[in-house]
Amino acid sequence: MMTIDDKESNKGPEEGELVVCTVTEVKQNGAYVSINGYENINGFIFIGEIASGWVKNIRGYVRDGQRVVCKVLRRGKKDQDTFELSLKSVSEERRRETLQSWKNEQRATQLLKVIGEKVGWNEEEINESEFELSSAFGTLYSAFESAAQDNNSLEEAGFIGDWISEFVETAVANIIPPFVEIRGICSIEIGGPKGVEAIKEALSEAESHADLENEISVNCFYDGAPKYRIEIKAPDYKLAESAWLTATKSLISSVKSNQGTAEIERH
Repeated sequence: MMTIDDKESNKGPEEGELVVCTVTEVKQNGAYVSINGYENINGFIFIGEIASGWVKNIRGYVRDGQRVVCKVLRRGKKDQDTFELSLKSVSEERRRETLQSWKNEQRATQLLKVIGEKVGWNEEEINESEFELSSAFGTLYSAFESAAQDNNSLEEAGFIGDWISEFVETAVANIIPPFVEIRGICSIEIGGPKGVEAIKEALSEAESHADLENEISVNCFYDGAPKYRIEIKAPDYKLAESAWLTATKSLISSVKSNQGTAEIERH
C-alpha cells in the first residue's frame, strides 16, 4: 500500500491550498521555503506576495527558520518540485486555523507512533494505518477526536483489530474536544411599540458579544414565538461561561429598555 509520504511526495499540494511552510532562505526578491508534510517539495514566495503594499525590507516580514502559512498559487514552470506561493493572501484567521490544524496533525502522528509501538507495528504498518484513518475520517486528528467522543466510531467506520481499544484509550486520555458549547432558551415578550424590531435588537445585542479573535461564537435562533435559542461556542469553559453571562445580560437589558421581559432557561 502507498504510504502518506509516498503519496504526498509524488503529488504535491493543490492550487489554492493553504500549506504550512518553514522559511529556508531569504533573498532580496523573495523567500524560499520547505512545504511541511510534503517530502522534497519546496516553495518560493516572490516579494510581491510577501505583504500588501511596498515591502522595503523583506527581512522585516520573514526570517530563516520561521514557520508561515501560504496559499499555493501554481507549480513552478521550470522546477516541478517547487511551487509559487503567496503569504499576503492568507488572512490572520485562516493562518491561525491552518497552523492549529497542522499542529493537531503533528500531535496525532506522534500519538499513533506511540500506539504502534505498544501493539507491535513496524514503521510501514504505522504509515498504512495513518493513511487509512486519514482517508476514513478526513484527517488523523479527526479519527482521534471521533474515538474520544464515541468509542465505537472506528468499528462503525469499518476498522477491526485488538489495536482499536488502545487507540480509543489514547484518544480519550489525550484529545480534548475542540469546543465547549452552552445552550439556553430565552422567552421574550415585548410590551412597547417596537414589537418584533425590539426582539431583533435584543438578539443582535447578544450576538455582538462574539469574539472571532478568541474563537467565541454567539448565535441566536428562532424556536417558535416567544422562544429563542441561544448557542455559545468557545475553546474552553471559562471563555464560554464569560460570553454566556455578558451576552444574556445584554439581551435582557435590551428587552427591558423596550418595556419587555425576558426569561432564560439554560440547558
